Amino acid sequence: MKLLKTFEDQDEARLAEQALRGEKRLASERDDTSTIYNLFGDPTWWNFLELGMYRLHELRCLLEHRDTWGAQDFECHATIISLLRSVEKNFGLKIPMHWQ
Repeated sequence: MKLLKTFEDQDEARLAEQALRGEKRLASERDDTSTIYNLFGDPTWWNFLELGMYRLHELRCLLEHRDTWGAQDFECHATIISLLRSVEKNFGLKIPMHWQ
């Protein structure tokens, strides 16, 4: 399990925890003035999608209309894939071929 995301709102953190697949844990940290909630879980593409991270929702929409892409769509896709390459390295994941 790895730290996937940090939240300032407990309700939002709990909803996110429920959306994850696999092993997960929500831990709180407190300082003098506030509490933050760290969500730990399995670093999978599904979990990142459920958390709304790394522009995966945008990628999903792009791929649904791949045959009608214009120049702007190709550029957006390249930007997202570049971001996902960093995620791939940091979390030991593999970008699926059909996303590329």
